[in-house]
Amino acid sequence: MALEVKPPADNPIPPHVSPDGQDLTLPPGSALDREATRRTRRSFIGLGLAGLGGVLGWRYLLNRPDAEGTPLPFRRVLDANGRLSAAYFRETRLAPEFAKSQGVAQVRTNGTAGLQSAIDLGAWRLRVQPYGGGPAQEFTLADIKALPRIEMTTQLKCIEGWSIVVNWAGTRFADFLAKYPLASRSGQPIRDIANPPADLAPYVSLVTPDEKYYVGLDMHSAIHPQTLLCYEINGQPLSIAHGAPLRLVTPLKYGIKHLKRIGTIAFADVRPADYWAELGYDWDAGH
Repeated sequence: MALEVKPPADNPIPPHVSPDGQDLTLPPGSALDREATRRTRRSFIGLGLAGLGGVLGWRYLLNRPDAEGTPLPFRRVLDANGRLSAAYFRETRLAPEFAKSQGVAQVRTNGTAGLQSAIDLGAWRLRVQPYGGGPAQEFTLADIKALPRIEMTTQLKCIEGWSIVVNWAGTRFADFLAKYPLASRSGQPIRDIANPPADLAPYVSLVTPDEKYYVGLDMHSAIHPQTLLCYEINGQPLSIAHGAPLRLVTPLKYGIKHLKRIGTIAFADVRPADYWAELGYDWDAGH
């Protein structure tokens, strides 16, 4: 017969009881009771010291000198991430591609910087400043569409943590520079992205027509085979909210690099200004 143990009627909290009915409550003042109290106090003090250390450590980090708008310790971590991303980058490393049917029907818009001014799509021109100087050249959307058309369905990843699968169409940036060799001092076109001209610019800058949004890319990322000057999304021309008439798509980078409504492209010897990098984010923004 099982032994049933009931708590006293005047005590609603039952004592600690072993399976055989023995009361395991520590006698007050006993050696075990004193040891349990000591350990509880030690744990409480340790937890308090750990919390205080965390608060002080956080304040210490936030009060370090800034580097490019970010406390120096955090900037060093971001720069280390950028170096790791750059070391991992290869022209042959491609972002996964999906069946067109896997793309979302409604692509969310995120961010309006550079899109708030009025635009006449018919009068729009892409201005490209040649590397090394010289007058800027202008291109119409028809000029861009005359280049080889590339369609791909890739994942757009946001720095906020969400991602969606989107179908894009446009021309490779590398094909644009092969047709219009504006990124090398000698005027040599890019015929093989794995072996570009020796005097190719190391960086490229892309800016919206109102100059309110701007991104910088290293040239190897710009001429990656999946980096597009994009004019269609899900089989339709870009909407104003998605960056019409022309935007950048580079799926090995987070969405903060996918500049909408390209106005000007220029080439540089040093890292160009970047909207989100100036706000403390990783300049490379690769994943």
